[in-house]
Amino acid sequence: MAGLGVMEVSDATFDQEVLKSEQPVLVDFWAVWCGPCKAIAPIVDDVATKFAGQLKVVKVNVDQNSSSPSRYNIRGIPALLFFKGGKVADQIEGWKPQDVIEEKIKRLLA
Repeated sequence: MAGLGVMEVSDATFDQEVLKSEQPVLVDFWAVWCGPCKAIAPIVDDVATKFAGQLKVVKVNVDQNSSSPSRYNIRGIPALLFFKGGKVADQIEGWKPQDVIEEKIKRLLA
């Protein structure tokens, strides 16, 4: 479930939407059955709204897409990966408060 300003991405569209993006990208790896993923979803949606135009925010359902998570060694979810210029610049695993996530975004955009 993606909120406003958040795009669902699949293994097939990952390279185009994330690696080739002009803007920095926040990728949220999640699954329907994951409680902490549900808890972090409103934060991810809020961040997408707050940084609209500066940051692209996408979600990858790990149950439906296995190659992207394995390519980036995603072992636990939720996992937030921050991409800049097609490379992982930072990452967060597990639930974190919004200020921690925003701090990483600000560093990414700096």
